[in-house]
Amino acid sequence: MTATIERGAATAPVSSPKSAPPAKKPAARRSQKFLASSNGKKVVMAVTGAVMVSFLILHMLGNLKIFLGRESFNDYADALRTLLEPIAPYRTVLTILEIGLVVSVVLHMWAAISLARRAHRARPVKYVAKKSQAGGYATHIMRFGGLTILLFLVWHLLDLTFGVVNPKGFDSAPADRMIAGFAASRWWVTLIYLVAVVMVGLHLRHGIWSAFQTLGWANRARYRALRATASVVSAVLVVGFLAPPLAITFGVVK
Repeated sequence: MTATIERGAATAPVSSPKSAPPAKKPAARRSQKFLASSNGKKVVMAVTGAVMVSFLILHMLGNLKIFLGRESFNDYADALRTLLEPIAPYRTVLTILEIGLVVSVVLHMWAAISLARRAHRARPVKYVAKKSQAGGYATHIMRFGGLTILLFLVWHLLDLTFGVVNPKGFDSAPADRMIAGFAASRWWVTLIYLVAVVMVGLHLRHGIWSAFQTLGWANRARYRALRATASVVSAVLVVGFLAPPLAITFGVVK
């Protein structure tokens, strides 16, 4: 007699539960992770650099108005302070722009210092082989050039914006402060300005090219064009910024 054993529910195949989809990370956490990465810091440097280059271009164009006369330059300076009046109070828009510029400078410096520290931690022992002259030149320009520009910016603000170290003082007209600031008797100020502006140009040339690389634009087809763009933009800004003080120092603008 053969016994028949029926399979019950206990021996039925057990279906495995569907695996739950991985939880998505919050957008804020993803942003923090991106900013903490090297690529994130490079993007911060590129974006803040673009903000500062835009400011420099507008500032240069404003400075060149000194060649159109004192009244034209003073009108330009007054227009900056009265933007959107009477909708916005006096100097409100200019103050907002200045705050945005300061934030850009701080973020730019933070990203640069963070990247330099990360590179140093990744390679604490220097290579035995020497770096190429071009690489060493670019590193020194970006490192010491940035510090030089920062110190010059402080002097520049004390001189032409706040009038603390300017012969005419704060209450004088902007054109009078500028002409007095670069007078022939203060040739050393013009010399400091010249050195600082040249450092700005070298810093910009390397920085603009680095931004093109960070944004993925510097492929082989556009290499020469973008290199030339970085050189032209920096050269135009150097010439544009040096023209007014040199013209004042040598008596072309009085």
